[in-house]
Formats: sequence, structure tokens, C-alpha cells
Amino acid sequence: MSKILIIEDEAAIRNVIKNILLDEDKSYEVDLAEDGEVGVKMISENDYDLIISDIKMPKKDGVQVLVESLEANPDLSFLMISGHGDIDTAVDCIKKGAFDYIAKPPDLNRFLMTVRNALDKKVLITKNKELTTENKALKRKVAKQYEMVGSSPALSHIQDIIDKVADTDARVLITGPNGTGKELVAHHVHEKSSRNRKALIEVNCAAIPSELIESELFGHVKGSFTGAHKDKEGKFELAHGGTIFLDEIGDMSLPAQAKVLRALQEGKIIRVGGDKEIKVDVRVLAATNKDLRKEIDEGRFREDLYHRLAVIVIEVPSLNNRREDIKHLVNHFAVQVAESSGMIVKDFSDEAIKLLENIDWTGNIRELRNVVERLLILGGNPVSKEDVEMFVKK
Repeated sequence: MSKILIIEDEAAIRNVIKNILLDEDKSYEVDLAEDGEVGVKMISENDYDLIISDIKMPKKDGVQVLVESLEANPDLSFLMISGHGDIDTAVDCIKKGAFDYIAKPPDLNRFLMTVRNALDKKVLITKNKELTTENKALKRKVAKQYEMVGSSPALSHIQDIIDKVADTDARVLITGPNGTGKELVAHHVHEKSSRNRKALIEVNCAAIPSELIESELFGHVKGSFTGAHKDKEGKFELAHGGTIFLDEIGDMSLPAQAKVLRALQEGKIIRVGGDKEIKVDVRVLAATNKDLRKEIDEGRFREDLYHRLAVIVIEVPSLNNRREDIKHLVNHFAVQVAESSGMIVKDFSDEAIKLLENIDWTGNIRELRNVVERLLILGGNPVSKEDVEMFVKK
């Protein structure tokens, strides 16, 4: 339902416009104001989708109403009504922010079309605002999801490197055991870079079959292989202007490695089955749990690609090497898990934390998060030493 205010000092014209609007759409809610002063007061007290205002009025003219109202709410839609002598003023109103103007006496079809267009603009503004709000909320949620928690020297060292390298285009190779949070490092590098308004495109090289990895990275043209029913953009194209994160790059096939090397050297890719070179401006972050030096010696990884990727190397330590962060991580995961699953947030006793700090965390942070979730479900409140002894098998 659209809410409309008509500001017009002549009662007959006010009522005619109101009746025209209601004949057009019975769902319209139409308010009336007899002069500009009353109109400004009603605008301040109500949320209108459209203001239809005469220009020449006593107490406060339409130009004053427009300027004062838009200063308070720039998203208001104004449709100005002008006499023949007011056309120049009406044009000036548009420059000041009015949606449009209608000359007296109004052409019915043009009037109704302009009203619909103005209302559509209001809907679009509202949707864009909602989308912006949702995007901001999502970014906050994502930022919280990828928060780096702890105060250990090892973590502080990583954060220092991120701060230094983030706003450059230097390629970063992130190494460390499974579950240590290498993807968190990649997200922080991207979010602190000048490319953060563009996408961070993630590719798990270990999860994509070797025969499909090239198509996934570089796209393909229609008919290039069975099932290629249409042209498809690859991840490098989707990341244009932003960042691509090649996770588990140590599992990438040698042919795909050769194409990635070419993309890095020349800033161009060719889709599978195509012959057209496509320029791409992409920052590359990569991660692996493998010893790439060993992989090079055994012929499974290209040394030239390694040197292209390893401009900056960030080594993420195992959780066993940053045990002082475990208490912070436990509390962080307790809140995160409780919020996502609708559970209450439970405290952990000091004795429970000490036990957790002395466990051999072969699965690292990922394993710790799973253990915290298990203890929130099965343990008491607070989670006790006995709960850890009972439900955490080591």
C-alpha cells in the first residue's frame, strides 16, 4: 500500500487529485494538506511514498517544502504541480531533487504514469537500502566467521605480516597443517586489501576432479567437451579485479599448474576449447598443507609455479604451538556455536580449560571447534573437568 500526501491550497484541486488517485488504485492511502506549512509538519510525522505539491501556496511555497523535506529525508519522492507561469520554477525544483513536475491542468494519463514511476522509484530505493543493510550484516557475519582469535606471539606475527602485505598485490602462499585456519589468513589478506570491494573467489583444488579443474579455473566454450552446453566463465574471470584463493594447491594437476603459471605470467587465460585470450586482473593467494619443496623434488609440483606463488610465505602454526590461545578460542566458539544453533552460551570452568590446553590437537582449530560444540550439547553449565574427561576421548 502506497502512502501519498497532496499539498495544495485550493480545496477543489486537492479533492480532484485525491479522487483521481483512488480511482486508479483503491489501495492508495491519500492525505491532504492545505498549505506548505501544514505539509512540512505532516511529512515530518509520517512516512510518505510520494509527495504531490503545488508550487505557489501561502505560508510556505512548494520550493521551500521540497528543500526542507529533502534535507531531512533525501529519499523522498516529490511531484510538483505548476501553473504555466511556474514552469521555470518547476524545472528548478527538479534540479533541487524533485522527481518530476506536472503542469496545470494535468493530462490524466501523464499524471498517473508519473505517479506510478515515482512510486516505483521509492520501492527501488527501499529495496536497495534493504539490500545494502543485508549486505552490511552479511559482511559483519562473514567477518565474525573469519575472525582470528588469540593473543599468542605466533598469531601476532601472522597478523603483522598480513598488515604489511595486504594492501599490495604480492602473491601469498599460506602453509600449515590441516585445520589451522589457513583460509582465515586468506580472508584477512583480502579484506584488508584495496581489492576488498570485489570478490574473493575460493577454489578447493583437492575437491575438484583433475579432468574438471581446468574448466573450473579458466571456464570453457560451448561444445568443448561432453556436457558443455554453453559458455562458462571460470574462477579467474569471476575474480577479475579481486582475489582468487587456491586452497590445497598442492593437489592441483601438473597440466592445470602450467595454465595457472601462464595466467600469472601474462595476466591472460584461455577457456577450455577456446582460442581467445581473456585478460584477467587477479591477485592470487594459495594455501597448502603439503611440503611443496618435497613435492617439487618428487616431480609433483612445478618449481617455477612455486616461486611465482611464494612471494610472501605465511606459515600458520599448529594449535599445539599456540596453546595460550585455546582459552580465547573456546570462549569464541562457545558463543559462535550457541548463536548458530540456538543454544545457550555455557561457561567453561578453569579446570576444563586446563584440560583442553593439554590435549594433543592433531586436528588443530577445526577439531577444537567440534569439541566445543560437543561439550555445549552434552556437558553441564558450566562445562566441567569431568565433562571434558567424559566426552573428549584422547
